[in-house]
Amino acid sequence: MLIHPWDAADDAEWREWLSGHDFGQLIAGGAGRDLPVVTPAHFAFDGDRTVVTHLARPNPIWPLLEEHPRALLTVVDDYTYIRADWNTAADPAYGVPTSYYATVQLEGDVRLVDDPALKAALLEKQLRHFETDGARAAVSAASESPDRRLLPGIRGIEFTITGVRAKFKFGGNKTAEDRERIGSRLAERSGRLDAEALTQLHRRG
Repeated sequence: MLIHPWDAADDAEWREWLSGHDFGQLIAGGAGRDLPVVTPAHFAFDGDRTVVTHLARPNPIWPLLEEHPRALLTVVDDYTYIRADWNTAADPAYGVPTSYYATVQLEGDVRLVDDPALKAALLEKQLRHFETDGARAAVSAASESPDRRLLPGIRGIEFTITGVRAKFKFGGNKTAEDRERIGSRLAERSGRLDAEALTQLHRRG
């Protein structure tokens, strides 16, 4: 991924953004394979360097992670299309369109979690992230728990971040006047994710 200096994000910025996002694509290459396996997944990030998730046992990603316990977790959001005529202060007929987006790509070491008690603890972390009201009972591997029969159907993943590529592409190379013009157009269009892109445009201005 190309990251120009004006689109780069520091640790504080990407961590804050990722803490508000919990769905991405887990990508595993295995060893000596032509193509990776890409699996969409919800996850929970601890705000520091650990991500936890789980997938169904029949998922085709497992052999690749067993061969090579490394993966890439990618998250993309706040994206929108910037029209050619918006993106120039000169003749709008010859403007160049672009995309605005935020993305974080995490490289990491993967630990597969199959022990029932450890898997229950991992699931509990995810559950409390997504269901903070506590309506769902705590996940338990105890013999009397209904969860005991469900746990064999999944495997857990503890993902330790070892590298990060973060890009926030929101007109950082444009003048204040350009950014104001583009922001006005986004507000007028008010399409899907335009408001989120506009917030990023203002925040990074």
